[in-house]
Amino acid sequence: MTRAKVTADPLLCAVAAAQGRVDQPDALFTALDEAVRSAIGHKLFTILTYDGDSGEAARIYSNLPGPYPTGGRKRLAPGPWTEAVLDRGEAYIGRTQDDLSKVFSDHELIASLGCESVLNMPVRWRGRTLGSLNLLHEAGWYGEDDVAACLPFAQLTLPALLAPADV
Repeated sequence: MTRAKVTADPLLCAVAAAQGRVDQPDALFTALDEAVRSAIGHKLFTILTYDGDSGEAARIYSNLPGPYPTGGRKRLAPGPWTEAVLDRGEAYIGRTQDDLSKVFSDHELIASLGCESVLNMPVRWRGRTLGSLNLLHEAGWYGEDDVAACLPFAQLTLPALLAPADV
């Protein structure tokens, strides 16, 4: 009896392999950036962590550290976006500059980078959102099919969000 061979996705394999490298979390975040750019596309790519107790988000990776440096923290106001992405763990797609201006206070900076659409993909563990991958691109770039494509990449981020910094 013969069986159909399953072909591994080389982008997912590259991200998974990066998890085993010593230089964490940089190796993982760089591999994610490259893989997600190839698989889905982005001009701006950031990774945020969320602290449900404090209601704060912290940027732990950015492919554009000039306008979007790592290390900053901000309190997230309750609303439809936080309820969807943080509470329910649903991806958010903003397709136009108008969509972004309703959700993000920094929408003018986002637009100045040539970005008018967004995919915020939550990273979940045990029913909680611990962070998100944030992909931004030209208007109308993201659709529902991108949510499914982004999910495995988002979940491969999990070890870096769970592991203490000194591990």
